[in-house]
Amino acid sequence: MKNNKPLWRRLRGSPGFTLIEMLVVLVIIGLIMGLVGPRVLNYLTDARIKATKLQIEALTSSLDLYYLDTGKYPSSSEGLTALVRRPGNTTTWNGPYIKGDTVPLDPWGNAYVYRSPGERAPYDIVSLGSDGRDGGSGNAADIRVSGR
Repeated sequence: MKNNKPLWRRLRGSPGFTLIEMLVVLVIIGLIMGLVGPRVLNYLTDARIKATKLQIEALTSSLDLYYLDTGKYPSSSEGLTALVRRPGNTTTWNGPYIKGDTVPLDPWGNAYVYRSPGERAPYDIVSLGSDGRDGGSGNAADIRVSGR
């Protein structure tokens, strides 16, 4: 027995979602994302700040090893790259002092700022935060660690 009805008539009573049902689902998903999204972003920001502090501590340890070998901290002009590549005027360099061929970037993709001598210590290491500029507040605040 052949069905001679057009396709749209045969599908008319088939199960499926109506436009109203689809809109209700989209509104519910939007509400959930509106409530959960900001919390997830706060966790992400907190994780980046903690990761920055841990990276700076690792760089501090590497600088201490550099100091033990050479008797001085790298100058501002030599920068943190002295931990990876031997500076031209250093003879007792036993590096590299960090893994890899480059100095890691902060979690926002910016280079760490290294100053030697520092304001109150032999050196300062600064992450400029999420905005990549000096200063800032909240999530964009700078993260500073001064050497021992």
